[in-house]
Amino acid sequence: MNPFTMVVCIVLIAAVAKVMRERYRAMGSQIVPTESLDTQRLRDEVRQMKERIQVLERVITDNHKSVDLDREIERLRDR
Repeated sequence: MNPFTMVVCIVLIAAVAKVMRERYRAMGSQIVPTESLDTQRLRDEVRQMKERIQVLERVITDNHKSVDLDREIERLRDR
């Protein structure tokens, strides 16, 4: 192999590698992550927990009778 052919091969390999790297980089930015079933389940669980925390905060800060407190606790147990 003469030196001219070797230089051409090295330049060709470098150019192909750069094109492939840029192609994969462009494809990576277009990929939209999909939510798995576990992710959706965890999101629902967090939403439910936030609702329960809101109810508990309201129960604690309100100055209602103990009857209202009992109703709120029973409502939380029913969920």
